[in-house]
Amino acid sequence: MKNSRSNQDITLIGGGVMSLTLAVLMKEVNPNTKVTLIERLHECGMESSQALNNAGTGHAGNCELNYTPIKNGSVYLDRAIEVNEMFETSLQFWAYLDKKYPQFKPKKFLRKTPHISFVKGEANIAYLKKRYEAISKEPLFEEMEFTTNRKKIKAWAPLLISKKDEDSSAAATKIAHGTDVNFGELTKQLLALLIKQPNVTIILNSDVKTIKLKKNHGWEIYYSNLLTKNKTVMYASNVFIGAGGKAISLLQQMKVKEASGYAGFPVSGKWLVCSNPLVVKKHNAKVYGQALPKSPPMSIPHLDLRVIEGKNTLMFGPFAGFTFKFLKYGSFFDLPKTIKINNIGTMIRVFSKNISLLLYLIKQSLQSSKNRMAELKYFYPDALDEDWSLMDAGKRVQIMKGCPKEGAKLEFGTEIIFTKNKTLAALIGASPGASVSAHSMLNVMTTMFNLTNDKTIKEMVPGYGISLNKNPKILSQIRKKIYSQLGLN
Repeated sequence: MKNSRSNQDITLIGGGVMSLTLAVLMKEVNPNTKVTLIERLHECGMESSQALNNAGTGHAGNCELNYTPIKNGSVYLDRAIEVNEMFETSLQFWAYLDKKYPQFKPKKFLRKTPHISFVKGEANIAYLKKRYEAISKEPLFEEMEFTTNRKKIKAWAPLLISKKDEDSSAAATKIAHGTDVNFGELTKQLLALLIKQPNVTIILNSDVKTIKLKKNHGWEIYYSNLLTKNKTVMYASNVFIGAGGKAISLLQQMKVKEASGYAGFPVSGKWLVCSNPLVVKKHNAKVYGQALPKSPPMSIPHLDLRVIEGKNTLMFGPFAGFTFKFLKYGSFFDLPKTIKINNIGTMIRVFSKNISLLLYLIKQSLQSSKNRMAELKYFYPDALDEDWSLMDAGKRVQIMKGCPKEGAKLEFGTEIIFTKNKTLAALIGASPGASVSAHSMLNVMTTMFNLTNDKTIKEMVPGYGISLNKNPKILSQIRKKIYSQLGLN
C-alpha cells in the first residue's frame, strides 16, 4: 500500500457540487489551505449534481407545496422561509465569484424561470389560496401572485389550460424571479476555479474504502484506484464526506457514534422528456403541483423548462421507484450492506409505518407508459404520446433515523453529521440539497475551523448571519444588487 504522507488540511470525499463549493469557500478564506478531493468516477459531478439527475430547481420555497403543510388549521411557513433564505446565500456566493473571476459565468448555469404552483379541485384551490394569503405577507415572498382566472394561468403557462378541461376549476401562484439551475455546469465552473489554485489535488477513478481516526490527531483515508487497483492511505486533519448515498456506508464503516442508528431509504427517479420543439417553445416556467397521497416529496410532479448545455428541454416528473442502489453508478448490494444491528430496528419500524409508501414506489417502478402520460395530462391536457420519451434520473437516499417522539422517522431533508471533535462532517439526505450548497458548506467550514467571524465570509455572503425575512430593508438592498448582477430582475 502506498502512503501519501503530506498531511492535508482537508480531504473531500465525492466530487459533486457540495464538495466543490466547500473547497472554493475554503480557498477564498485561506488560499494556503491544502485540499484533496477524491472522486470515484472518471470526472466530477456525474451523480446527483449532473443536470439530468436532479430537478434543476433553485429550491426557494416559492412553488414547492410540501414546504408549507397545514398544521392545526394553519399553513406552516417556517420551512419555506428557511429554504428561501438558504438559497439567497447561494445567490450571493455565486454573485461574489462572478465579480471576482471573469471565467466564472453564472448566466451559463443560472436562468430566470418563473416558479408556479398549480392545483385543481376545490380542496386544493382552498389550500393554495390560504397558503398565498399567509406566505405573501412575508418579505421574502411579497412578490407572489395568485389567480383562479384561467386566462391568466394560460398567460403564465399556456400548456396548463386546454379546452379539454375548460369546465374544471384551477388556481395558481407565481413568483417571477424563480430560477432554473444547471448544477452540472455549476460543478464544472467551481472545479475550473479550484484546479488553478495552489495546494489542490484532484484524484479521480478512486474509491474510498474506509476512514480511520489517527491516534494523535486527524484521519487516515484508505482508497484504491479502480483502474490500476493500487491502494493508498492519505492523511488529513479534516474530512468532509459529500459522496451522496455512499456517505451512510462510510459512516457505518467508521462506526461514527453520531450516525449510529441511521439508515438509508433509496429512491430512484425517471423523467418524461419532450422532443417536440414547438411544445417546448410554449413553456417557460417551473410548475409544481401537489404530491400524490403517500408519495415522497422528491416525487412531487412538476413540468419544467430546463436549459441543459444550451438547449431548452421540457421535462415532467419525476416518477419515483424503490431501488437497492444508493448511487446511479452504484450496486444493488448498497442497501443490504448497510443493514446493521444498530439500525435494523429503525429500518423495520420505518418500513412498517410506511408500507403504503413502499408499495407506492414499487407501483411507480412498474408504471405503464399510459399511466405516466395520464399524470402528465393533469398538467398538460393536450400532451401527445409521441412527443415524450422516458429518461432515467438520479438516485436519492432519504434518511431513516431514531426519533424520541416517533420511535423511528423517515426524514425528507438534508442533514449534516459532525463527529464530536468537529474534524469530520458528512452530508446525508436529499432535497433541497444542491440549491442550498453555499449555506450548508459555510456551516461545515465555520464549524470545522471556527471561522464564524471571518471578514471574508461577509464579503462572499453580505447577508451572512442575518435573517433577511426579519430585515426587509437589508433584503431589498441585497436582492436589488445581486438580482441585477445575476439577471434575475
